[in-house]
Amino acid sequence: MRWTAFIWDGASRAFNHRPTFTNLVLVLGAASSGGLVAYADSKSDDVLDKPQGPPKKKVVVLGTGWGGTTFLRNLDSKLYDVQVISPRNYFAFTPLLPSVTCGTVEPRSVVEPIRRILEKKGGDIKFWEAECFKIDSANKKIHCRSNIGTNLDGNGEFLVDYDYLVIAVGARSNTFNTPGVEENCHFLKEVEDAQKIRRSVMDCFERASLPYLNEEERKKNLHFVVVGGGPTGVEFAAELHDFVTEDLSKLYPSIQHLVKISLIEAADHILTMFDKRITEFAEDKFGRDGIDVKTGYKVVKVAKDAITMQNPATGDIAVPYGMAVWSTGIGTRPFISEFMKQIGQGNRRVLATDEWLRVLECDSVYAVGDCATINQRRVMDDIAEIFRVTDKDNSGTLTVKEIQDVLDDIYVRYPQVELYLKSRQMNGIADLVRTAKGDAEKESVELNIEEFKKALSLVDSQVKHLPATAQVASQQGQYLARCFNKMKDAEENPEGPIRIRGEGRHRFRPFRYRHLGQFAPLGGEQTAAQLPGDWISIGHSTQWLWYSVYATKQISWRTRALVISDWSRRFIFGRDSSCI
Repeated sequence: MRWTAFIWDGASRAFNHRPTFTNLVLVLGAASSGGLVAYADSKSDDVLDKPQGPPKKKVVVLGTGWGGTTFLRNLDSKLYDVQVISPRNYFAFTPLLPSVTCGTVEPRSVVEPIRRILEKKGGDIKFWEAECFKIDSANKKIHCRSNIGTNLDGNGEFLVDYDYLVIAVGARSNTFNTPGVEENCHFLKEVEDAQKIRRSVMDCFERASLPYLNEEERKKNLHFVVVGGGPTGVEFAAELHDFVTEDLSKLYPSIQHLVKISLIEAADHILTMFDKRITEFAEDKFGRDGIDVKTGYKVVKVAKDAITMQNPATGDIAVPYGMAVWSTGIGTRPFISEFMKQIGQGNRRVLATDEWLRVLECDSVYAVGDCATINQRRVMDDIAEIFRVTDKDNSGTLTVKEIQDVLDDIYVRYPQVELYLKSRQMNGIADLVRTAKGDAEKESVELNIEEFKKALSLVDSQVKHLPATAQVASQQGQYLARCFNKMKDAEENPEGPIRIRGEGRHRFRPFRYRHLGQFAPLGGEQTAAQLPGDWISIGHSTQWLWYSVYATKQISWRTRALVISDWSRRFIFGRDSSCI
């Protein structure tokens, strides 16, 4: 036992000395003027002197979208001090937002409180509902602002330092600086956007029902314009058409014939990222449903009462409308734009990362999801280094065997090489060498650096940028969490490809996106699907596949049950038309 004694000068001072462990306190004497107190620690000296170990590295995550939430769910929180900052305290299942706009699914059915997710995860993960407005990467600090509370200065601002920063803030809608879009159009990026659209649709119908309007004014109020022929715009147009024909036509029989839905797309076709067969089916179906698809039109101005669009054949056309939804792409958030200027990426559209999701020219900062894009290294930029690494005998020439010895590492580091071989239906590196040498039947055939350059000169044409989808962000979050979990082990046992510039191997294999397919709901209980292996499925059976996949992908059993019950309720009772 270790005994400690001190003089108690006044009874109130006894509580100023607080031993760390449970103590046996013996009061030997006390008086108002002073006294003596002794106590014994119940823990032995060897426990008290035991080292606590190094402090955990602090990981700060910005955002609770697909990338950030998936990262948090897969991260081993016992290894790090994790802090999460986001202006919204929930995760939203964004692929179902078009369904929320028309009451097919309720808003609370597609959201899960982030604190509930963190509670299930376990570990001491902190969450603060605030938004980041500045990143100071030089000092490893971020500036945040809360809108729900203020500090003593009254501005709600605070600083957070980090060891690792994961940026997963997504993106905002891109207006392309078109006049009037911000003031007069709805967007469809957040749950709040879907709720506003739902109220606006009902307001248009109620306004068109007023007795003092003439028919032209009713037509104007019931003209719904969707700008953007991508998956979100197409799905919303289809949902709105079903809402009108299946539900609102019964509630507003006197004006339902005046409803018009227009879909405006600047390209020659809608759903250009899908197979041509899906694009043609969607355009034909929309034509049969009465949805006016205007391809080749560019919106140049949005006024309060009319949208002005441009076409080379017709010139400018002004079309009156009641409600407009803008769904034409994504743009960078303002504080990300400022951060990009700080690190020399001011001329880019989004943050550039390497293949390991590390922000270029920025230490300990990672980015996932819509706010970033992977800057895949070009083979021709590294061709001299690739040649040096491959030429193990320093002969100045390469044999097919030497190339094959490092081919797996080249495939991992430069995936465009493998894609190029597949696109040209080549069986291997021998076929690629044959294009430069004319004969590569034997492994002893040699190439100099110029012939090697010729063989690989076209492989960079296969470099592709990843789409801004929930599927990509989710896979990136999962990959990054796995890297963080194995970071210590990977220092001693790296698992990545050989370093082309430098010695040894990379700690991890680069991120590789695996496309699992994509859906395009077209209304009328029909959906188009493009799945791996060039499998195209269109029709009612694909709609049930869509139901199954989206129910399975819900983040919790609670949201899964709510979404399925919403679908069932819609089948039985129809969609709710209340302006709530």
